[in-house]
Amino acid sequence: MTGGEIAALIAAGAFGMLVLVLSVPLLRLRHTVDAATQALKDLNDRTAPILAKADLTMNNVNTALGQVQTSLDGVNAQLERVDTITGHAQTVTASVAGVATVVAAATSNPLVKVAAFGYGVRRAAARRARQEEEGQIRRELRERRRVRRRRRAGV
Repeated sequence: MTGGEIAALIAAGAFGMLVLVLSVPLLRLRHTVDAATQALKDLNDRTAPILAKADLTMNNVNTALGQVQTSLDGVNAQLERVDTITGHAQTVTASVAGVATVVAAATSNPLVKVAAFGYGVRRAAARRARQEEEGQIRRELRERRRVRRRRRAGV
């Protein structure tokens, strides 16, 4: 054997030792990768139902938000109607204020005051006359009842 062959033999032995030394951590790393893969698989199996529930919850939230949007659209439409009604009420209020001003001006006129007093006197006199008539009719009805009772008692 020549010196080159011995050197090649030593280099091959050293390379074989290096391969053996490096294969041990690689084998251990394989077990670590297998354990990590199994842990990820277990985690996926445990989180799948939770994710499914979260997906269902998100769908329900989206549905609820859609309904809220629909409700808000309805509220906005009603608010537009209320704005219209408020505008009409403001117009009516202005008209009533104008009428009140006219009535106040009319009632402050002395001629109107005299006419109102005369109307009140006529109405009071008519009421008094009606009360007197009603009183007379009541008295007559009472007298008729007394006469009827006396006739029944006498028979």
